[in-house]
Amino acid sequence: MARILYIEDEMEIGSWVAEDLTSRGYEVTWRQSGENLEHYLKDIDIAVLDVMLPGLDGFSLGKRIKREVDNLPILMLSARTAVEDKIEGLSFADDYLTKPFHPEELAARIEVLLRRFQKNEDILEIGHLKIDPKTMLIINQNTDEEILLTGKQFYLFQYFIRHLNQILTKEQLYEGVWGEKYMDGDKTLMVHIRYLREKLEENPAKPVIIETIRGIGYRVKI
Repeated sequence: MARILYIEDEMEIGSWVAEDLTSRGYEVTWRQSGENLEHYLKDIDIAVLDVMLPGLDGFSLGKRIKREVDNLPILMLSARTAVEDKIEGLSFADDYLTKPFHPEELAARIEVLLRRFQKNEDILEIGHLKIDPKTMLIINQNTDEEILLTGKQFYLFQYFIRHLNQILTKEQLYEGVWGEKYMDGDKTLMVHIRYLREKLEENPAKPVIIETIRGIGYRVKI
């Protein structure tokens, strides 16, 4: 799970961005200023900074971050659209996104930066799959192709990765991914497990990535 330091002083914008990124599986630390910045830098994977902030502006904060942690990706957010502002931002930051923006675009840009700066020692190998647990980039090592998961497939497999080697009941999986109480007899989870296996397994009829634990639930182990 990737950890984001998000600095934005506008409460309405900050609230919906932090909520949206959290819903996508990120661990978000939202601050309204750069005060006590040094307390957060060692525990994050990417910094998302607004330019217009009280005290030190985003440009100053971003430059300070790069001096202290040069391999930490920085994404600047700003209502400033002037070329000069973009040039200044990109002189130290790794990307620059102007407001207003769509949450899908913000998430996509964050994913691109995380992939670019990913640390190979964090990569998991499960069967023929190579998985980055922070970005959920999944590579089929037999073909060197990326496996793309959509919608609930993504969140379901991400839940498995967060709980590696644990036997998860149907109730745990359904409540953890759908956020609702599991109703006995509901086939939704079973259908999504089947779709996942069709994408992830070498032989979906004999799954080895997502194991069925008879009478209990499922497990992904390394």
